[in-house]
Amino acid sequence: MRTGPRSAGGLAGRLGRLALADFRERARRPAYALTLAAAVGLGCLAVPAAGAHWVILQIGDYRGVYNSAWTGVATALAGALWLTLGGFYVVRGTVARDEATGVGRLLAATPLTRSGYLAAKFLSNAMVLASMAGVLALTAPVVQLARGESDTVDPGPLLLPFALITLPLVAVTAAAALLFDATPALRKGLGNVVWFFVWLAIALGGQGPGAPLGGIGVHGVVASMRADLTARHVDLGGQEFSLGLTFVEHPLRTFDWGGFTPGADFVTGRVALVLAACAAALLPALWFGRFDPARGGESRPRPEGRPGSTPPPAPAEAPTAPVFPGPPRTVVRPGGAFGRLLAGELRILLQGVSRWWWAVAAAIAVAGFVVPLSAVTRFVLPVAWVWPVLLWSRLGTQRHEYGVESLLGAYPSRRGAVSAEWLAGFAVTALAGFAPLVRLVVAADWAGAGAWAGGALLVPSLALALGTLSRTHRLFQAVYLPLWYTTANGLPLLDFMGAVRADGHPAGPPAPAVAAVAALLAGVAFAAGAVRRARR
Repeated sequence: MRTGPRSAGGLAGRLGRLALADFRERARRPAYALTLAAAVGLGCLAVPAAGAHWVILQIGDYRGVYNSAWTGVATALAGALWLTLGGFYVVRGTVARDEATGVGRLLAATPLTRSGYLAAKFLSNAMVLASMAGVLALTAPVVQLARGESDTVDPGPLLLPFALITLPLVAVTAAAALLFDATPALRKGLGNVVWFFVWLAIALGGQGPGAPLGGIGVHGVVASMRADLTARHVDLGGQEFSLGLTFVEHPLRTFDWGGFTPGADFVTGRVALVLAACAAALLPALWFGRFDPARGGESRPRPEGRPGSTPPPAPAEAPTAPVFPGPPRTVVRPGGAFGRLLAGELRILLQGVSRWWWAVAAAIAVAGFVVPLSAVTRFVLPVAWVWPVLLWSRLGTQRHEYGVESLLGAYPSRRGAVSAEWLAGFAVTALAGFAPLVRLVVAADWAGAGAWAGGALLVPSLALALGTLSRTHRLFQAVYLPLWYTTANGLPLLDFMGAVRADGHPAGPPAPAVAAVAALLAGVAFAAGAVRRARR
């Protein structure tokens, strides 16, 4: 057998082709397009108009002039934060998909090793996320020119932050998604929730100078900005660097920042971060069974002719399933089945829920009845409306994920089916937040009760719309958990449930506005379902 460079090149070629095929398959999915659009939108959000009252990136009361250096850093950092969160949910599930489709069994019969399979999947994950980072990098100069503060595009300072900040974090996210997929305890929805809090730790703890391997890479940038401001005799007065959506009462003052020059230690840390990501991606080879039934715990079949063996039954001719090209052509007579349909949707939504889940939900409800009212709105309600996140994420996705969408397409009233599914999600939302609602009504806090109603309408509408559009439960989790966190963290701008109070009243958006957004999202879910039904 020939070994050496040629055989190594052949292996690399096979892994590359496997990764490229997997990348092409995932790039055609709706979730990829939605996450890509969100990344582009975030790139525009990272460089707001000069008179805007919100910023993503600031140091004290200053921001840089929108030249290539500042625009590149702002979009690279914002994109890195989004891709490490939303991108994680996009690239997840590749191992489970190979197992469900039977591709894994085919791969198990090939000479491809466990490490080779994991390397190809890691490369595919990285290609998906890097393609989004590339589109974001192409968006940055367009945003710079649109803001009109500098009409000179300098490719070096513009692209350097993407290479040293965004791409290393892309590698970490690609490896983490594969590690979660190959670890049984983190494979399903629990892993998605766990990653959100891991992401929070990375985003908040990775900004300091002592962060492992340079953290998210922002420390060198901040040091350069401080040096420039100090050279201009600007005293920041202990004010800190801020990365994240922040409301400002007055537009920030500007300074001309020429970008940062990374030192050898900074570059070494970024390379080490990429190498650590590669090692984490290959770590599951220690326990990953590569779809081998014997390693997966399935019993080995006994060979024929041995004592105690039972000969396999003769294969029976499989009946031919009827083919239904579309909805029934007979006259549809309306009946009173909507109640049974709603009960069925609710039962499907709650299937598999353990007793422990119900026990925690009951404990949250008890807390809602016994703690002071101020604590009910500030703490109990946010906890109550994050606990069912894995249930809400099933809305709009289960028909596709379980392969029964074409079968249910024969249901004569699509609007009735979607309405029943939405009502099932609303029932879960109302049940989870029932105790806070009772306390608000008893206290005659009608503004709070109105905010509660707006949130109860918004959550199932958001879940159903995102699930219908993306056909995956992960997109809702990626969107809802940050939205919930901003509310739980006391930011009134996105408080959809009335948890943040000012002078005893909800400080968030008005309840009618939240209800209007909920109605719009529900309309999107209905329209998307109708379009898909018309295409059949």
